[in-house]
Amino acid sequence: MWIGVVTLFPEMFTALTGHGVVGRAVRQELIELEFFNPRDHAEGAYRRVDDRPYGGGPGMVMQVAPLWRALQQAREQAQKRQLRPHVLYMSPQGRVLRQPQVRHWVQERQEQGLILLCGRYEGIDERLLEMAVDEECSIGDYVLSGGELPAMVLVDAMTRWLPGALGHGESAAEDSFSAVWLDCPHYTRPPNFAGREVPAVLLSGDHAEVAHWRHRQRVLRTASRRPDLLSTIELSEEERGWIEGAASGRTDGA
Repeated sequence: MWIGVVTLFPEMFTALTGHGVVGRAVRQELIELEFFNPRDHAEGAYRRVDDRPYGGGPGMVMQVAPLWRALQQAREQAQKRQLRPHVLYMSPQGRVLRQPQVRHWVQERQEQGLILLCGRYEGIDERLLEMAVDEECSIGDYVLSGGELPAMVLVDAMTRWLPGALGHGESAAEDSFSAVWLDCPHYTRPPNFAGREVPAVLLSGDHAEVAHWRHRQRVLRTASRRPDLLSTIELSEEERGWIEGAASGRTDGA
């Protein structure tokens, strides 16, 4: 999958591409990140890419011309690969990123690529959004210094869905939010640590019972940690019983 990134700070992405799942995917050529710096397209001795906002106010705004040229360069590189990339602007005003959207973009854009636009300062000239951006994407209702960290979050989340990127093919599918539930608790050796035992069902070898236990834990964990998600889920009678039982303090497994 090809992803072009328009950013003033391409060196920030070495923390992503040199390590972990994304680093391995880059080395395996499952994903390719190519960077385009608006400063390379700025004019004048100082290569300025920002200016004061019209109408006054604090801060600086990224100029439209250097960003437009960097985006055009990214598009040209995509065209050489016969790609038609979707342009995402990483912005706190965009739709908040959710796991289903991550999976959708991987499935939809894996063959056509993405261009991620990373803003800085007070934002970018609105005309660029009108002319060149297909969609805005946020990673949460808070403000960061720039779009690079959100872009890295998105790339990491998408890479996990690329075939071959994870050591186990089902790992991404079992992550929290991949279906409708948070993930269940996980344990590994030793079976006893500081007096805390691994749940006996996980040592039983009964795969059906393990699957049932894990599903119950997903339901209860979602109900206790993210009850807001329950409004989006059609609960079975058994799942509703688990939640009501936990709320009443019952320990009979109902």
